[in-house]
Amino acid sequence: MPVQHTPGERLSMETRTIEVIPDAERHGTPRSQFTLWFGANMQITAIVDGALSVVFGADALWAIPALLIGNLLGGIVMALHSAQGPRLGVPQMISSRAQFGVHGAVLPLLLVILMYLGFAATGSVLAGQALSEMLHIDNTDAGILIFGALTAVVAVTGYRLIHIAGRIATVVGVLGLGYLLVRLFTQYDVGAHVGNKGFETATFLLAVGLGAGWQLTFGPYVADYSRYLPRDTSMRATFWSTFAGSVIGSQWAMTLGALTAAVAGKTFLSDQVGFLGDLAGPAVLAVLIYLVIVVGKLTVNCLNAYGGFMSMLTTVTAFDGRSRISAAARAAYIVGFTAVSMVIALAASDDFLNNFKNFVLLILMVFTPWSAINLVDYYLISRERVDIPALYDPDGRYGRWNVTALTCYVVGVAVQIPFLATKLYTGAITKRLDGADISWIVGLVVTAALYWLWVRRTANPPAETVHPAVTEAGDDATAPVG
Repeated sequence: MPVQHTPGERLSMETRTIEVIPDAERHGTPRSQFTLWFGANMQITAIVDGALSVVFGADALWAIPALLIGNLLGGIVMALHSAQGPRLGVPQMISSRAQFGVHGAVLPLLLVILMYLGFAATGSVLAGQALSEMLHIDNTDAGILIFGALTAVVAVTGYRLIHIAGRIATVVGVLGLGYLLVRLFTQYDVGAHVGNKGFETATFLLAVGLGAGWQLTFGPYVADYSRYLPRDTSMRATFWSTFAGSVIGSQWAMTLGALTAAVAGKTFLSDQVGFLGDLAGPAVLAVLIYLVIVVGKLTVNCLNAYGGFMSMLTTVTAFDGRSRISAAARAAYIVGFTAVSMVIALAASDDFLNNFKNFVLLILMVFTPWSAINLVDYYLISRERVDIPALYDPDGRYGRWNVTALTCYVVGVAVQIPFLATKLYTGAITKRLDGADISWIVGLVVTAALYWLWVRRTANPPAETVHPAVTEAGDDATAPVG
């Protein structure tokens, strides 16, 4: 039976890090995954992501369904990662050692950490602007520092408080973004700005890519928030709760962004926070919308800080053999990560932020082949059977480096290059496709096919699904082989 927690225990500091979660500490229901991912997506960066589809040339009439297709496709991949959490009980990037090897998994991890820093920094700038408006502070830097402190407190407290933040963000997001959507239609003639352009393949595929790319970025840490669910939690329920929360939340926010960009154009992108505050109307309502922005960004920024810490620890422990660290070391990792993201945010000029966002979008191509390899191996090759103790042992079943997986990974990244369409680089094939970016589709299909064909004849997964006992204190390094 899952353990029950008192209100005080729900706010106590998390002690677990990258080790398997013992059965005695498992708790919650799949419903918690819905509120966490719904709340994490009902935020201003998702609004901006939807707006970009229109700013880059798509009509909102076509951009909105394209974003939906992208969210649905990317959401399937993301939720399949989430479904691994209850069964394995380990963080997402620890489980990828089963494919890449204990040391080999570090390669994608380093880029994952860089992505978390980028999103944390850019998100902190937006939240800092909102806090400065709320508190009537002229200096945005002060708002960034306050937001960084809030992020560190919630992320250090850990899993349970992050889920509470997700539930709060769900309620606040529905009310706030619902209100903004109503205001948009009452303050602007939205119909006059929609349906004025015909269908364009390039801009439609761009919008699909924006939606899919948004979902794919959650893949490296989504199981971190489902691993505490009881082992017997339905995989199907976990999948659908995560999928529905993430897709509905992101599509709602992106639809608002696409419509906002349709009526306001680049004016919105030049001052996203200020525009939404003005759209809210009277000053008191503007303050509430700034609060909605802060709450939404706090939830997702805590995911970035928590995921960044887990990825850093997974990288370090691949070489020193540890599976647990002290509470003080855990807090130091999180505070250090948050501090670095704050330094980036404070030092960043507007031009720097735009360039950094483009760079982050460019390295998204590293997550498509990683997801393809992880999901093909887990669901099709090993058929959900994983030797958990071996994930922490470089001399175990999975070894230090898996040349096959690493080769497929590099090929999966390289094959996308001719199909990229970013400000930093535009591929040769993309130019022939009139700017349509289909790199993530190519990366997903080629990597999945190559890995499956290469590994299926030589794979040697654990023969049986076994559930050895896991001590209540978690001293036993074992977890389900299954």
